[in-house]
Amino acid sequence: MRRFALGACAPAVTAYRSAPRPIARLSAPGLTTCLSPRAPIMCLSALALIMCLSAPGTAHAEPPGIPTADAARGMLGSLTVADEGSMSGYAREKFPHWSTASGKCTTREAVLQRDGTGVEVDAECRPTAGSWHSPYDGKTVTDPSAADIDHVVPLADAWRSGAAEWSDDQRERLANDLEHPQLIAVTAASNRSKGDQDPAQWLPTDTGFRCTYASMWVAVKSAWQLTLQQSEKDALDSVLRGC
Repeated sequence: MRRFALGACAPAVTAYRSAPRPIARLSAPGLTTCLSPRAPIMCLSALALIMCLSAPGTAHAEPPGIPTADAARGMLGSLTVADEGSMSGYAREKFPHWSTASGKCTTREAVLQRDGTGVEVDAECRPTAGSWHSPYDGKTVTDPSAADIDHVVPLADAWRSGAAEWSDDQRERLANDLEHPQLIAVTAASNRSKGDQDPAQWLPTDTGFRCTYASMWVAVKSAWQLTLQQSEKDALDSVLRGC
């Protein structure tokens, strides 16, 4: 079974939705016969949509809720600056992941489908084929096991920034957050290189992605009301001013 990102098919989706609706009947499994005088518009729109969604290599999507650099700078100014908290008591198990996102799909599998191109999955929703472009280092991998799902704001950083005081349920929601730009598919090597470092210590080696990365970081800290250190804020401000 194949799952698709609709971004590249948006024009076809719009045309299909706005086309006049004809009377139709199913003449064979999966085939529709259009019967109204205005049918050609509707049928051609539907055909374009089907062809777009069926094409291998449909362009991947990106994490949701990424603000513009200007918007991120405004959000950055509203964040609370505080000294970094202790790692005492921290364990990744206190941020349960990967939770079920939909049906049989875990959050990890949902992100791999969203961020990949031409992704195919098995009956258990495990990706079996596709390609994943890692914006951190500009590399592309074709083996699903070679792609990591990075927590943009690392779980350890979140712990030191306020999550130590949260409930396990709230920490689980952060660790599986598909609503904000907290999760992204990247190469395992770039994820390992980053570790739990903040932007004052680490930025993507692909310099063309740094503006987006800084915006994502700020958006997540803002959404979850996490604090940041002065050095972290200064580094983010420096990146965003250059965007």
